[in-house]
Order: sequence, then structure tokens, then C-alpha cells
Amino acid sequence: MRSVDSPVPWRTALKIAGTSATALPPERVPLGAAVGRVLAEPVRAGADLPGADAAAMDGYAVAGAGPWRVVGRILAGGPAWAGVLGPGQAAEIMTGAVVPPGTVAVLPYETADLTGAAGWTKPHIRRAGEDARAGDELLRPGRVVTPAVAGLLAQAGLDDVPVRRRPSVRLVVTGDEVVSAGVPGAGQVRDVFAPMVSALVAAAGGVVADRVLLRDDAGLLADCLAATDVDVVVVTGSSSAGAADHLHRVLDTLGARRLVDRVACRPGRPQSLAALPGGRWVAGLPGNPYAGLVACVTLLQPLLYGLTGAARPPAPRLSVVGDAHLPPAATLLVPVRLAGDHATIVPGGRPASLAGAAAADALAVLEDGWSSGAAADLMLLL
Repeated sequence: MRSVDSPVPWRTALKIAGTSATALPPERVPLGAAVGRVLAEPVRAGADLPGADAAAMDGYAVAGAGPWRVVGRILAGGPAWAGVLGPGQAAEIMTGAVVPPGTVAVLPYETADLTGAAGWTKPHIRRAGEDARAGDELLRPGRVVTPAVAGLLAQAGLDDVPVRRRPSVRLVVTGDEVVSAGVPGAGQVRDVFAPMVSALVAAAGGVVADRVLLRDDAGLLADCLAATDVDVVVVTGSSSAGAADHLHRVLDTLGARRLVDRVACRPGRPQSLAALPGGRWVAGLPGNPYAGLVACVTLLQPLLYGLTGAARPPAPRLSVVGDAHLPPAATLLVPVRLAGDHATIVPGGRPASLAGAAAADALAVLEDGWSSGAAADLMLLL
């Protein structure tokens, strides 16, 4: 059991969350379902890319020196040219079609001069294997499958690919005062975490398996944490030290290893991260909405990147302009709007309000010594 007397520095918490988990086991998925997933194994070309010398443009395949006489037409996907294209001969050819043996260049329609007076300066031929040879490693493990990557894998002849399994997440929203729909009445608050956390989980490569709205009851919370059907349980509220905050006591009962108890940041101090027996994880978020958002980018998203095997996106660093009062011995995270070569602080970054964050592009990490105009890291709100 890890006991902490003082809050963990914000950067330390970020590092702990990103390095504590190992990537989940691989699974093979169809190529069409792989975009956004993380490659679990090296991917190799199944054939030369391209597979044959092919025209890079629509035009004329020519042999020898001009003038050239057109003796046929070659369509992409059509029959191969019979024999050799002889000196002084040309064949009309489409982009992607295999050039006949003997071809020295493809003259684009736009500039073709079959008299040979202009000659040619570029061959406009894609040579077999110029991108990769069969068996070459195309991509290494850890690469996120982007649309361009998916296209390359299709070129390589792959129908399915090995990717890391997506972390499954259960969202447990605690509080007798929380309602899941409609306009909250007096003394009630609307559940803002279901849409917000679900989007942040998806952006980090996870999937929300279900959401549980739970009244303040230690036994019910223990049951949710003891279930073994998900990789991560996210608990909102219940992470502070009040009479209705049961998370820490329940974690102790379940034999959890607490990695982060509190974080030296504003807002979001009462956030936590724990490892349950069996390789499962619990992320505790403060109940205030903006504080919960800060905890998501500090602990939850880095944890999910670790489970997917993906690198955490780099934090751009820009000059941050505006008014902010730094708390003593703590990191301040404020909503900012990007403005070219700098970022401007958006008012309204209060723990219980999402108005500022909703108008922002990122959270600026303001640390000791910062003043308006100084550079700071930005956590993009993806």
C-alpha cells in the first residue's frame, strides 16, 4: 500500500499514469476496423510496391528516340502488352497500367510531343518495388493506424492487421444528487461526466463499456470495483475526504495499490489512480466538472495510452497571455484558446464550471514562475 502525506506534483502524476500500465494483448481486426488502433506487431509488405513498372500519368509509353508512332492502347487492369515496344513506337497508356518492355518514358498528355522534338525530361514511370520490396517492414509496433496507414496496408495486400485491444472502461458516476437526464431540480445536478468522459476515453483509444449512476453507498461502489469484466473503472466524485466519499476506503478493502492519492494542481487536487489485483485500474475523478476534466487529461488519458501501447500526443508549447493567479506549490491548469503563435487564457476556469473549457482549445499548464506572455505546455482538448 502506498501512503502519501503530500500531493504528488502534477508532472509526476502525469508520468506515473503514463508508465504504470503495459499494453494490452493483441488481436487481429479487419483493415476497415483498424483506423485509430495501435499496431501490435511489425507489418511487412506482402508483395513489391508497386508490383510492376507502371505509368505514373495518363499519356504515351514510348520506346527509343522520337518521332514515335502510336501502335496501341494499354488500360489499367487490362491485358498485358504482348511482346516488346520497339524503337520509334508509342502506346497510349493510362495511369497505373503496366508499361510494356522497352518503354523508356511515359509522355503526359498535357506535354506530349510525338515528333520527338521536345524529347523527355522525366520518365513518369513508377518502378517495381520503389516503395518497398516483398517482406520489407512497412510499419513498426506502436504506430497508430491513420487513414494513410490503412491505405498503405491495403496496398501491401493485407486484409487484417494485429492491433492492441482497446481498453474497456466502466464509468461510475456517484452522488445522491446526480440525475442522468432532463433539467435538474433544486438540489440536483446533471451528470456531465457520461458525455465528457466517454469522448475523452474514445480519443485516447478506449471504449466505454457501460455507465453506472450510483448513489453514495460504499457497498455498491465496492461491487462495481470488484467486477472483473472491464480494464478500467472511472469513479467520479467520492474521491475527496467527505462523509460521502468512499473511494479510498473501498480501495483499501479490495487490496488496491494506490499510485496517486492527490495531485498538486488546481483544480483537480482530489484525483487518484490505483491498481487493483488482477491487472485492473481505478481512476478517481473529482466531482466538480472542470476539476474532473483536468483529472482526465492528467491521469485517465495517459493510463489509456499506456494500455493501448500508443505514445501520448506531444504537448505543444506556446506563449500564454492573460491573467491567472498561481497557487502556492501547485500547478494551475487554465483553459486557453489558440491564437496563431500564442494562446489566450479563457475566463471561467472554475472547478464547477465548464464554460471556459467549452470555449477553449487546450488547457495550459502554468507552473511556478509563469507570467503573462511566458511559454507553457498545452494539453489539447481532443
